[in-house]
Amino acid sequence: MPEGFLEPETISKQLALRDDMTVADFGCGRGYFSIPLAKLVNQGKVYSLDVMEEALQAVSSQAKLEGISNIETIRGNLEILKGSKLADQSVDLVLLAKILFQSQKKSEILKEAKRVLKNEGKIVLIDWIAGSSLAPKKGWFISKEQAKQLVEKEGLTFDKELKMDSQHYGMVFKKA
Repeated sequence: MPEGFLEPETISKQLALRDDMTVADFGCGRGYFSIPLAKLVNQGKVYSLDVMEEALQAVSSQAKLEGISNIETIRGNLEILKGSKLADQSVDLVLLAKILFQSQKKSEILKEAKRVLKNEGKIVLIDWIAGSSLAPKKGWFISKEQAKQLVEKEGLTFDKELKMDSQHYGMVFKKA
């Protein structure tokens, strides 16, 4: 894995995805994960959620360019309950990739992720290692240990750690 560059394909291989899954990419940005995920769950659906309209337009354009039709973009505020606009227990997997460090409302984002997650569903949490060479200089960084405690406090169970580069950590949690 190149230093500091997350490879969605490499990470996705560690997630035991099925092609009929429903995935929510919280804070999708320009679709860095949404596009590869949509290809893997080609019989399922990917909800790409972001607060920025421009990011969602970029996801839609890229999906159209690549002939991907199973992505739905949703503009929402993930820091408030029901802010994702998704139904309760409607997704198999929620991806939180480099979103927690951007927010002071981490537990609210996790509560929303848990709300939309089906029983036995998984949360994949990927974030920057604070102080790593490529990490943004500003943000509300959270250590891997703090993140694990925060997610477990929401009632999810630690499943496994993901193999990552030296700039990020990644963990998978399961909703029992």
